[in-house]
Amino acid sequence: MKMAGRDAAGFIRKPDPTRAGILIFGADPVRVATARTQIVQALVGPQGEAEMRLTRLAASDLRKDAAALDDAVKAQGFFPGHRVVHVEDATDGLAPLLSAALEDWREGDAQIVATAGQLTAKSALRKAFEGHRNAVGIGLYDDPPGRDEIEAMLAQADITGASRDVMDAVTVLGHSLTPGDFRQTIEKLGLYKRGDASPLTVQELHLCAPQASDVDVDDILDVVSAGETERLGTVLRDLYAQGVAPTTLCIGAMRHFRRLHTVASDPGGAGQGIGRLRPPVFGPRRDKIMRQASSWGKDRLERALTTLTDTDLTMRSSSQAPQSALMERTLIRLAMMARR
Repeated sequence: MKMAGRDAAGFIRKPDPTRAGILIFGADPVRVATARTQIVQALVGPQGEAEMRLTRLAASDLRKDAAALDDAVKAQGFFPGHRVVHVEDATDGLAPLLSAALEDWREGDAQIVATAGQLTAKSALRKAFEGHRNAVGIGLYDDPPGRDEIEAMLAQADITGASRDVMDAVTVLGHSLTPGDFRQTIEKLGLYKRGDASPLTVQELHLCAPQASDVDVDDILDVVSAGETERLGTVLRDLYAQGVAPTTLCIGAMRHFRRLHTVASDPGGAGQGIGRLRPPVFGPRRDKIMRQASSWGKDRLERALTTLTDTDLTMRSSSQAPQSALMERTLIRLAMMARR
């Protein structure tokens, strides 16, 4: 069975112990690990690992010893209670082994919980779980958390009775932060309000949220792609202050513009071109990439890639020119190109 959205969020909070197997996959390892922790703790309880009712198997070990999975699933535990076998970093290469284990699974065996990175719709591992009558495949994407998911996270942090203004502010924060940063912010809020019965305020939320001055490579790429030359210097200065190297910035820019070029080059338009990206993109990020690719067009993107390639070759050569100045000049040229 394939699960997504609200059904997946509900299942993660309260997993079905009668399922033979559960696959959790996604591009964000923090989000996958968080979901796996919730599921495993709900199934075996806080003492599950201490009572040896949780067995961890690395994918690399299973490639050397395939029988280890069957042994762990069929083994009888010393302590009573539900048992789980966690297969870490699973790949399509393990699909036949896991599929056979699911088919051979019987009531009373340990439940299989497998975690993996980003998987395509044609993934053999996804088909093994989603196609099985008693297994579940849960895909975790970069979509911002929904209202139900946010309320569940607040409740888990013992924060209840939030006003509408606070919920709106939390929702905006959930859309602007990465899943890992957002979850850490909620956990920080829970610690901040521990023992405080007063309602959560917007000011307290902003105190616990990451500072807006923290920027990353994606921020400056968005500025360049939009042609916002007036913001370029400020964002670039913040990036360099955080220790981002010019070569790292150049590599990130080349990757970003290649992605835009892939979308813009599709004969069917950006709507079809976005589907060619690997790993796939979803949610607001997908809309942003489509908008930028359509705005730039194939020809300008090819000129941008040529400019970046020349800069990359110069930075890797024996040239004595300051790399930060070279990269800044290139970004200014790209930003000016976006405005034409």
